[in-house]
Amino acid sequence: MASTLTVLPSHTPARLVVFVSGSGTNLQALLDACRDPAYGAEVVAVGADRDGIAALDRAAAAGVPTFVHRVKDYPHRADWDRAVRDAAVAYEPDLLISAGFMKLFGAEFLAAFPQRVVNTHPALSPAFPGMLAPRDALEYGVKITGATLFMVSDGIDDGPVIAQRAVPVEDGDDEAGLHERIKIAERAMLVESVGRMARGGWSITDRKVTVP
Repeated sequence: MASTLTVLPSHTPARLVVFVSGSGTNLQALLDACRDPAYGAEVVAVGADRDGIAALDRAAAAGVPTFVHRVKDYPHRADWDRAVRDAAVAYEPDLLISAGFMKLFGAEFLAAFPQRVVNTHPALSPAFPGMLAPRDALEYGVKITGATLFMVSDGIDDGPVIAQRAVPVEDGDDEAGLHERIKIAERAMLVESVGRMARGGWSITDRKVTVP
């Protein structure tokens, strides 16, 4: 018998905590979207695993609080995971977004936010998991790849799929060009999907995610 979990944001607008590791283009897209009250969400904090990145500058420019926890500053990975969890809990998030965050969340972090952590992947999951998805798609010779938004689980890019966008592979594509087009599709998908989740919640039946 199928079981369904329904998640509704506890706040209006919904509270977003975004995790970053680099330039923060996806973060910026979310910050821009949140300027419209009709979007239904606000970025209440930005977390990072390193200092001195452009994404933190973007958060500061928008007046959004930030926190940084570097893995190397903790004796064990579980200690880092707990520190990141505690930092995020303080902001009472409705949805947590891995936006180019280059670290995997651990079991204690995910247990604190069941079915509330989302991430993107530059392929049409379950195809081409891992960090080299655009390259792998080119080498395999597929004609269509794309981007996936999914619920983060304890595996690698294998959580329940929330949304997908297709990106054709063009003749003469190289990895950089294909990846850039995937990023554009990914960004639009992320902004649209997060807004819908913020406004109407979401439900998960087995592995099937429904967003109103």
